[in-house]
Amino acid sequence: MRTYLVGGAVRDKRLGRTGGDRDHVVVGATPAQLLALGFRPVGKDFPVFLHPATGEEYALARTERKTGRGYHGFAFHADPSVTLEQDLARRDLTINAMAEDEHGALVDPYGGARDLEARVLRHVSPAFVEDPVRLLRVARFAARFAPLGFTVAEETMALMRRMVRGGEVDHLVPERVWQETRKALAEARPSAFLRVLREAGALAVLFPEVDALYGVPQRAEFHPEIDTGVHVEMVLDAAAAVAPGDDLVGFCALTHDLGKALTPADELPRHVGHEQRGVAPLRALAARLKVPAEHAALAEIVCREHLNAHRAFELRPATVLKLLESLGALRRPARLDSFLAACLADKRGRLGHEHDDYPQADYLRAAREAAAAVVAAPFVAQGLQGPAVGAAMARERIRAIGKLRPATSP
Repeated sequence: MRTYLVGGAVRDKRLGRTGGDRDHVVVGATPAQLLALGFRPVGKDFPVFLHPATGEEYALARTERKTGRGYHGFAFHADPSVTLEQDLARRDLTINAMAEDEHGALVDPYGGARDLEARVLRHVSPAFVEDPVRLLRVARFAARFAPLGFTVAEETMALMRRMVRGGEVDHLVPERVWQETRKALAEARPSAFLRVLREAGALAVLFPEVDALYGVPQRAEFHPEIDTGVHVEMVLDAAAAVAPGDDLVGFCALTHDLGKALTPADELPRHVGHEQRGVAPLRALAARLKVPAEHAALAEIVCREHLNAHRAFELRPATVLKLLESLGALRRPARLDSFLAACLADKRGRLGHEHDDYPQADYLRAAREAAAAVVAAPFVAQGLQGPAVGAAMARERIRAIGKLRPATSP
């Protein structure tokens, strides 16, 4: 029996990246042997165990065979005769198909180290096409490693296009699409996720609402990048810079302008009312992918209200209070922070505006503090009851917000 460190831990070590999970493959062993050593079994589909001391995952070396459509259409075979090379062959990318033995010596049968040096995402074998999740994973790794200069090998992109044409992507379950998307939105360059999917033809299948934004023009004086799809890519990357690792802000950035795809052709490049038009496609996308309720709810508010945030200094104090209340910001200030991060990303996600200031954020935070400082007790002490207390508090909150405007407006 021999154990090997495999996958992302080996890859990241060679890239100088720290953290992440450490997964192991065990060659030449049976489940009974690992159980006798105190390993704890997990998982139902194939034999995976947790180390009794470290809690790290140890999986018996296995092969897999395609038996049907989609992610679950595989049969796995694990026994002591399966070699390390056979186990690594079932991996998606060469950079994920490397291993280290117990002495730290590299085992690299498929050229992963070479592709790391060349900054290339390349499939291990033609069996890549059998699992549609791999297409999403390649796009996600592109989002992670684009800042290091990684690109997708042309032959791998050709296989991905083949998967889309063959309908394999149609069998992806919504939960797995969201899982990979959520991870991609938390990466350093989420725009690469969209570009890879679009180049493969998968964006139109999985995210038709987003794909429809490409080629839709915007007014050049506000959006020098012109193309709405390009703008969304820039907003995604701006969101990754403003709120690193925050997939909630990333999802808001992804969906904030979906309404622009629905602007009547005779109104282009203006997009009057796109905020309201965007709600229906956003709800459709969120429902189809079973997006978490908080992601869907906040994204809808960002979609509807991001222009109000941009023109915050022009809003009446009563409208500012209404915006804060729609966010639930008086009770949940962190929600306002997420909203403002997405709005800042929208402001900066334009050609030549990548470093714009956003004083509106400071104003809206100050407005939130002023409004939250108004409490019920003084009005109750005056003898007010029921709805009269709420009305009096609203009037006082509007007055408090109004006091901020001269000092805060640019």
